Amino acid sequence: MQHISDLGGRALALLLDPFVQPAFQGSVFWWPYLLSAFLIALWVFRRAEGGRATLGAFFGKYLTRRIWAHPSAQADYAYYLVNSILYPFIVAPLIVSGGWIAGEIAQGLAAALGAPPHLLGLAAWRVLYTLVFFLAYDFGRWAGHSLMHDVPLLWQFHKVHHSAEVLTPLTNFRAHPVELFVMAAVPNLATGLASGVMWYLAAGAIGFYSFLGAHVLMLGFNAFANLRHFPAWVSFGAILNRWFISPAHHQLHHSRAPAHFGKNRGFDLALWDRLYGTLYVPGAQEEELRLGLGDGSDGQWHAVSRMYFWPFRLLLARWGVGSAPHGTDAAARAGAGERAG
Repeated sequence: MQHISDLGGRALALLLDPFVQPAFQGSVFWWPYLLSAFLIALWVFRRAEGGRATLGAFFGKYLTRRIWAHPSAQADYAYYLVNSILYPFIVAPLIVSGGWIAGEIAQGLAAALGAPPHLLGLAAWRVLYTLVFFLAYDFGRWAGHSLMHDVPLLWQFHKVHHSAEVLTPLTNFRAHPVELFVMAAVPNLATGLASGVMWYLAAGAIGFYSFLGAHVLMLGFNAFANLRHFPAWVSFGAILNRWFISPAHHQLHHSRAPAHFGKNRGFDLALWDRLYGTLYVPGAQEEELRLGLGDGSDGQWHAVSRMYFWPFRLLLARWGVGSAPHGTDAAARAGAGERAG
């Protein structure tokens, strides 16, 4: 009976988890992040309107049925619930922890090189580790995202995310389990390697600086995270836009216009896109964007079963096995470069 009770408790926790995310600091939906996104969007909107816009005008522009009741948004809601429940079973068991990788690297270096020299004090190590971890994590996310665009096999799964025709914060979770695995595994590898070296050099006596239990640098950037998939145009300005990824950068990333294909793959820093040649700097004025894949199939993706299984059918069709879903034949035949850039 105790075993049955434990299983029931776990099942209930899985079912409730999607609805209680605002209470957990580790979630992008943590309530301070949601509140900060709302206040930033409202401030930008009022500033664009000369400070005269009302809260009602803000709601009338951004919280409309045209956006939130769109079939694409409704598909996001359903997909979020299903993915939240299935993720612990499908994806999580396959991911190697960054902490485990770091521990193995640190132990291996210690065994091969012996005790490290004393280079810095504890405070200096913590500052350096805070910066190095952030850079490694941001690079890892950019690298994983770039793989989803540049590898034809992975692009078939990333199409799920880019098939969104409107953006809401829940579009962030419109990602196939294969993509979720890649986007967790690559950053874990990057941070694990960086942390392992840092732990060895500092003799294991460091952790990064945190506030409210979160990495201090990521905490600041996460204040904008929910605006990446929100229709408000939030740009950082001409200078900062060249170095940091604003929500406007990512909205351009979702555009179906050929000039925007595969651009702005980063999350926090624009450095990686700049070096790779995929940076598209947004202007201060909002651009008129049409979102989606741009192959005519966007409106056909808005069902959970299709988002889960169509990528596999598209892959098989590319390999000459079976046929692509109706209306996606051109996309199945095309390489990743056609859409990904």
